[in-house]
Amino acid sequence: MTTSGPDPEDLTARARIRDAALRHFGEHGFERTTIRGIADTAGVSSGLVRHHFGSKQELREACDAYLTKMIRRLNDQVRADMTPDDVNYIALSRAALGPYQQYLARALAEGWAAPVFDGLVEMGEQWLEEVDGKRPDPPYADRRVRAALGVAMALGVQILHRHLSRNMGVDMYSPEGDHLVARAMLDIYSHPMISPDEAAAMRDALDKVRGTSPQAERVTALRRDEEHDHD
Repeated sequence: MTTSGPDPEDLTARARIRDAALRHFGEHGFERTTIRGIADTAGVSSGLVRHHFGSKQELREACDAYLTKMIRRLNDQVRADMTPDDVNYIALSRAALGPYQQYLARALAEGWAAPVFDGLVEMGEQWLEEVDGKRPDPPYADRRVRAALGVAMALGVQILHRHLSRNMGVDMYSPEGDHLVARAMLDIYSHPMISPDEAAAMRDALDKVRGTSPQAERVTALRRDEEHDHD
């Protein structure tokens, strides 16, 4: 599997500021992080931070844009080379995003980093489009909703990594942890917990409950009234 060279931006003072911001936002949160603290870590003046990014909010947006760009590039590499002979893609993604795990966990738990999450959802939709074409049965849930839920569950692994590591008996960010997580994910995705027939029965039950709920009955009544008014 080939990888592209370093981003030219990563050789600049701007990149040092961005990486310092990612560290501070991850360790202290957005509110407690200061421009001066970021500048000291990056080895530049506060004025240079403001020159490049304007404000702390714009700096955070730049951090999100950088991570989204990195994840898209990694996604493109994986899609271009799907031969799993000697590549653990989970370990690869962890290695690429390793320095930013704390930022992502904190940002997502606090409800920001929306561009990162939304970018992952878009990439998830691309994967699902290919998978859906191979399904013997048509999906009965919206593709974007499925992609968003998949991203949320995958990112939950990062947020809950301490609890996962404790239950796995090994640091999930270690080589052994990467191997265990990869094998477990393969098993989960290749062996569904319920059969298609069971899923269909549950879907029908959900639709029946939804159709008889008070909210659904009110919607039905409103539609009936609208039709009567038109008549």
